Amino acid sequence: MRYLLFFLIIIPALEIGVLLYSGKTIGVIPTILLIFATGIAGAYLAKQQGLETIRKAQQQISYGKMPGDALIDGICILVGGCLLLTPGFITDLIGFILLLPPTRIVVKPFITRMFRSMINKGNITIIR
Repeated sequence: MRYLLFFLIIIPALEIGVLLYSGKTIGVIPTILLIFATGIAGAYLAKQQGLETIRKAQQQISYGKMPGDALIDGICILVGGCLLLTPGFITDLIGFILLLPPTRIVVKPFITRMFRSMINKGNITIIR
């Protein structure tokens, strides 16, 4: 619940500040074009990475392996794609971090630890 306050109030306030500063620094039209460009690039990248992750998961399943790594990639791609479609530069930065494979490698251990913690606390139940 404490993170909800952060995401619903503080992030949008920071985004507005960055957008106002960008509009003042580089101009309104370039700022709007940059927002559209990151949205289009994000949608393309999310589609490309998503299809690759689906292919990787199918390959792991065909070999009889659990596609845990591919599932975490899929979560990162979904969240990153949504953040890139949201107007703003802070969310775009976080979205690109989650979408690009070299930076996603750095983020995945944190997500894995978060899921393990939620499983250990009983917030997530695994049915076998």
